Amino acid sequence: MRMPSFFAAVPLLAVGLLFAASASAAERAKPNILWLVNEDHGPHVGSYGDAFATTPTFDALAKRGLRYTKAWSCAPVCAPARTTLISGLYATSTGGEQMRSMVGYPAGLKMYPQLMREAGYYCSNNAKEDYNVANPGKVWDASAKTAHWRKRPAGTPFLAVFNSEKSHESQIRKQPHVAVHDPAKVRVPAYHPDIPEVRKDWAQYYDQVTAADADSGARLKELEEAGLAEDTIVFYYADHGSGMPRSKRWPYNSGLHVPLIVYIPEKFKNLRPADYQAGGTSDRLVSFVDFAPTLLSLAGVKPPEWLQGSAFLGKFIGPAPKFLHGFRGRMDERLDLVRSVTDGRFVYIRNYLPHLIYGQHIDYMFQTPTTPAWKKLHDEGRLNPQQDAFWQEKAPEELYDLKADPDEVKNLAGSPVHQEIKAALRKAQQEHIVRIRDVGFIPEGVRFELAKGGSPYDVGHDPAKYDLARVVAAAELASMRDPKAAPELAKLLTDADPSIRYWAALGLSMRGQPAVQPAETALKAALADQESIVRVHAAHGLAQFGEGATAKQGLAALVELAHGDRNNYFTAMAALNALDQLGDKAASQAAAIRALPGRVQAPAARYAEYLPRLVMDLQKRFQ
Repeated sequence: MRMPSFFAAVPLLAVGLLFAASASAAERAKPNILWLVNEDHGPHVGSYGDAFATTPTFDALAKRGLRYTKAWSCAPVCAPARTTLISGLYATSTGGEQMRSMVGYPAGLKMYPQLMREAGYYCSNNAKEDYNVANPGKVWDASAKTAHWRKRPAGTPFLAVFNSEKSHESQIRKQPHVAVHDPAKVRVPAYHPDIPEVRKDWAQYYDQVTAADADSGARLKELEEAGLAEDTIVFYYADHGSGMPRSKRWPYNSGLHVPLIVYIPEKFKNLRPADYQAGGTSDRLVSFVDFAPTLLSLAGVKPPEWLQGSAFLGKFIGPAPKFLHGFRGRMDERLDLVRSVTDGRFVYIRNYLPHLIYGQHIDYMFQTPTTPAWKKLHDEGRLNPQQDAFWQEKAPEELYDLKADPDEVKNLAGSPVHQEIKAALRKAQQEHIVRIRDVGFIPEGVRFELAKGGSPYDVGHDPAKYDLARVVAAAELASMRDPKAAPELAKLLTDADPSIRYWAALGLSMRGQPAVQPAETALKAALADQESIVRVHAAHGLAQFGEGATAKQGLAALVELAHGDRNNYFTAMAALNALDQLGDKAASQAAAIRALPGRVQAPAARYAEYLPRLVMDLQKRFQ
């Protein structure tokens, strides 16, 4: 047999090199990434089994891509949810969990667009930011209504985010409105009363989801017309659950469960997860903290260890989490602290301020017609227990079975047969607090004092500034409301740590007169505490549950602490909330309340309206 000469072999060698070069080029090629983000809607989408929804764009995308059935936004409201997204860190770890706030960014860490730009991507955002953390330098290549992937340098892969506001809470109540979905055909969840206002709002919500779907359709059409559809990985998701009251702002599944569909073209099939198939579903637990590492993984970059999530796509897919975590902090001017966790079937809720009702008055929420109509029925005593629960104090613990009770209205926390699952989820929630160094247990004003121009994240990771184990133990002791814990809480009023003294005063106040009166001497001494937030809660307990001169002393102290021009902004906010909770018991201080300043210096523009709204609400009551 005649062997090929060396020269005859050269063309074969060249062909081999050509193929090798092509393969190498394919490996080096990075996918474009398009994020289609809609505001304030849960999985009310046709492809998620909602026959009432009209969502042709999302349904078509689901037929081509992978639909995630268990995705959580971590926060049930926009700013904390976006703060978690942009940082790859739980907002409870950065101190950005409040709605709204502005805190320093963790020293030396970056936001995901910065990491993607370092990986060679052009990053554009059209156009919402709304983060509760300060930008650590230049974040986006472009972030504005005019931002677009078309403006990238030639040959540069892009990460482009397009946000539609069509389904935002504000659009549920916008008038005039041409109705599309029939209110008579709406499914009313068990926690809402079945009244015309509720049906109309739900129907208009569905109309706005359809409008948001159309926005996404226009963005996909742009991609196809540019010939980039098969070069681009597409994500579609919402920024948290439904904008309807008791979904938005609440870390139930109804407030956190979001639709998530991902399409990965065939040419990038090496970046698909093992369970990817066109029109398929994935039961992997996914949350917003996982998005930053996933972007880096798709770009071929190993996610840094400090990111708190796990990549679910790309070259560096991480282990699937066993649990998803949610949270609620202060909502505008109203204080709260809630943590939640799910294993995908059961949802566990831990209320650390259970003495506060669910339906605290938030001006923006009350602009949706459902809310005042619902509250009116409560005031008239015309709600069933499931509907009325929103206007009552919270249980310290809640547990719901999503399979048997998708509306989350039957609390199983006291059920003997569910104690094992409750204990497992409680343990997961407590371990999560420690793992991420949750700073939410430090009063907001104290965090600022400790950070001193730095970041709450860095405070949280400094054991000298944050004795996490002891502070969280005090919060647990205070908020479970066990009457037997009152003597121990009274002792903690003299602890060296102001956060522990804060929880001690709160815990006594939560328990009412049986705890406050035996601790009266200790609470009176706390009125002179060096930390003003401790004085607020000592005064509140005395004013609400003390008698005679003691109650007057507590009330007078509260009014003094409510002066935002004389006190820490967060101290004044807490004092004004306490006065509001006192109701008619504050009437003797009506003249002093009418004299409170309405506009004071705020720590940042994002806080500016909170004190004025609280003062205005109080003054209306006592005018």
